[in-house]
Amino acid sequence: MFKIVCALIGFYLFGFFGAFIGYFFGGIVDRSRAYGIGGINPLSSGNRQKIFLETVFILQGKLAKADGHISEKEIAHVEQFIQKVGMSAEHRQNAINLFKKGSSADFDIEPNLREFMVVCGHTHNLRQMLLVYLIVMALSDGSIDSSEERLLINIAHHLGYDESAFRHMLDMVLNQSHFAGGQVTSATALEDAYKAIGVSKDSSDQEVKHAYRKLMSQYHPDKLMGQGLPEDMIAVATEQAKEVQVAYDLITRSRKK
Repeated sequence: MFKIVCALIGFYLFGFFGAFIGYFFGGIVDRSRAYGIGGINPLSSGNRQKIFLETVFILQGKLAKADGHISEKEIAHVEQFIQKVGMSAEHRQNAINLFKKGSSADFDIEPNLREFMVVCGHTHNLRQMLLVYLIVMALSDGSIDSSEERLLINIAHHLGYDESAFRHMLDMVLNQSHFAGGQVTSATALEDAYKAIGVSKDSSDQEVKHAYRKLMSQYHPDKLMGQGLPEDMIAVATEQAKEVQVAYDLITRSRKK
């Protein structure tokens, strides 16, 4: 980093005081570069969007082929996903090409995951949204088999989640899906609602509200776009937020009785 170089030069020329001044001014230059002033910023919002999209479709392809074959339901899910985010014909074709690339048996996803972490990994919400999209993909055919689960755990590990954190998120996303379309029909709907929020029936009102607000913040469109989530994919995050809202409303109604 430039501030370290400046600190060393300052120390060589003027001692400890020079090192302090060099570090301070070097830090200003580093921050300017981080915001794209005076050069191309690899962490710019546009680049984050590009890398996020590439990673999503490559990993969806790898996940679809994890059990050895790509089912019609998985293909339909990807098509529905593309339609939901409103991609142009050009972007749609690019997404399909990335999906096919990821589904190749000999394709190594490690470089893509490393690049994603370099460009997007500093933002918790982007890492979480990537994992959420992949979990939804894996659930598209009704269940997650062992090969898909192993791949998801491996991906989650690269994204900074241990197995326990991954399984907690998996349980939440699975139960959030029970409230898709605003429907509350299951006999175990209230139990599902608690799991969708990530709490239990023994949690206090304050704990439930905190968990709900945290999820809604993570799915907030403006916040996600500001952090680099492609605009095309905001619709999917909005759907997740609606499912969380339905689950939370069910919990609050039950607690008022």
